[in-house]
Amino acid sequence: MSLTDLPALNATLNAVSALLICTGLVLIKQGRRDAHRNAMLGAVTSSTLFLASYLYYHFHAGTTRFQGTGIARIVYFTILGSHTVLAAAVPFLVAISVIFALRRRFDRHRAWARWTAPIWLYVSVTGIAVYAMLYHLYPSA
Repeated sequence: MSLTDLPALNATLNAVSALLICTGLVLIKQGRRDAHRNAMLGAVTSSTLFLASYLYYHFHAGTTRFQGTGIARIVYFTILGSHTVLAAAVPFLVAISVIFALRRRFDRHRAWARWTAPIWLYVSVTGIAVYAMLYHLYPSA
């Protein structure tokens, strides 16, 4: 795998995370705690792999400039801005939610997870959107 393959891998890891988060939410609503735990630990794993790959890529490749103009540029930077701010919070939110679950403090876990899950899902999905806009809709020359 080359450095140029990493953005696609990162988008794939974001998609896996999003699917596992959604799966985990459905499972807990069905009362399937063990399956929920497994799905969410899978989401944590895929998000952790994403973060490692993302940091490695940007350390070696630097930044990628958005090539779109006009309204596309406004849309891109709006999505990127909200994505970036919330992405900075996700590792902390996930860690707190997981710690409460591991300590079997499900009341606290539930309270944190109500905020963590939608933010984490938003970050995963907007990560895919940023990838699509940078590398497919408006690729650099």
